[in-house]
Amino acid sequence: MPELVITVARFGFLILLWIFVFTVVGVIRRDLFAGARSGRLVAAPRAVGASTGQPAKPAKVKRGRAAHQLVVTAGQLAGTRITLGEAQITIGRAEDSTLVITDDYASARHARLVPREGQWFVEDLGSTNGTYLDRAKVTGPTPVPLGVPIRIGRTSLELRP
Repeated sequence: MPELVITVARFGFLILLWIFVFTVVGVIRRDLFAGARSGRLVAAPRAVGASTGQPAKPAKVKRGRAAHQLVVTAGQLAGTRITLGEAQITIGRAEDSTLVITDDYASARHARLVPREGQWFVEDLGSTNGTYLDRAKVTGPTPVPLGVPIRIGRTSLELRP
């Protein structure tokens, strides 16, 4: 009887090991090929990818000053500036993101900035480590005031006039 228990335990352990291996491979595959499987095309805003040389029309803010630029204030891309237009800004490690950050704590599709009703909103796209506006974790579409840092891993971004 003990030999039967040991044999069943060995096969059970082997099955659990293979489940773990397939889970890890699936997570790595999903992270690496997120852009290819999503089937979505993300267009870069005119100011970033335009060859016409004309600046994009800035989003209008109902109250106060309007945000015209997204500035990376900390991280590997510190000093990078993106002129804001009417198109959304996607942020993540995926190659087709508007702002590609090579941060270990960023997901392939981490967050996006969307202009709505004359104001910019930040949304977390189900990232593993979260998106933070100042010190608060973003759980839904959240309005972004000028000069307030958006933190994704070690990278910080701000909207500027």
